Amino acid sequence: MAKKGSGIVRIEYFAAHTALAVLGVLPRWTAVAISIGILRMVPMVLTGLRRIGLRNLEIAFPEKSVSERQKILRGTFTNLGRVLGELSQFHKFTKEQLADLIDFELDEESERLYERNKSEGRGVLITTGHLGNWEMLVLGFAALYEPISYLARPLDNPKIDEMLNRLRTRFGNRPINKTNSAMLAIKILREGGILGVLSDVNAHPKEGVFVPFFGVPACTLSGAAMFAIRSNSLIFPTFCVWDKSVKRYKFVHGPLLEPANTGDRKQDIIVTTAAYTSEIEKIIRQYPDQWMWIHRRWKTRPPGEPDIYGKRK
Repeated sequence: MAKKGSGIVRIEYFAAHTALAVLGVLPRWTAVAISIGILRMVPMVLTGLRRIGLRNLEIAFPEKSVSERQKILRGTFTNLGRVLGELSQFHKFTKEQLADLIDFELDEESERLYERNKSEGRGVLITTGHLGNWEMLVLGFAALYEPISYLARPLDNPKIDEMLNRLRTRFGNRPINKTNSAMLAIKILREGGILGVLSDVNAHPKEGVFVPFFGVPACTLSGAAMFAIRSNSLIFPTFCVWDKSVKRYKFVHGPLLEPANTGDRKQDIIVTTAAYTSEIEKIIRQYPDQWMWIHRRWKTRPPGEPDIYGKRK
């Protein structure tokens, strides 16, 4: 990707900073409502995103009607608006406010395993994704449990990237550049730390392995599995979703997973990746209108398979 000129960087930063600043001075509910209203208009303008979303939903839920899929897709943009609105309020949140806003209680078994894991000094790899409010997950976990390190690919606008990192790291979180990060990630886990990884995006064949996702092979980043195997860390599929019935976020998760360790590294990575991807799918099925369906999740195909999305229009 070509490096952006300083003028473009400044203009983009000014627009993003102004938007967050304006929303940030508003009361939380007002900022969230405005953001949702804006994001709900996006598919009317960017019709390609709507087409991708409906195609993904057709793949994932062939049994649902077109109207049911359209309703789920509307929820996607509502959720993205909520993420933006809440992000604009991050500079205001205290630990006490986050405790009121998020139900971060672990179930008894997970609490027991988590405590045992910490006492043994094993790392925890959080495999999460673009479901619910992933920004709130990182901020809330740091405020209510302990700071974590998280892998992120820097934005192509360094000023916007720096601005977002200031918000994300208010309570001690540590961003790690995904590029050439393997040794640092493994070191953090071997020292008993917590590492968060977004594990629900399409991967290039050099970076991923094909595992089932909604019954269709999906090229999935394999780095998380490799980190867990090499550091002997537990894997914790985890999300922070919006519960509209009580108007709070809640911590939802799959079981703590042990990485495969048969000695066949290639197969162990595939098995481990498939295990946490399956848990991610289960949670998406529970909250389908809070996942980001507008991402080309099945873009990379196994050799010989046709493009699943067709030509772009």
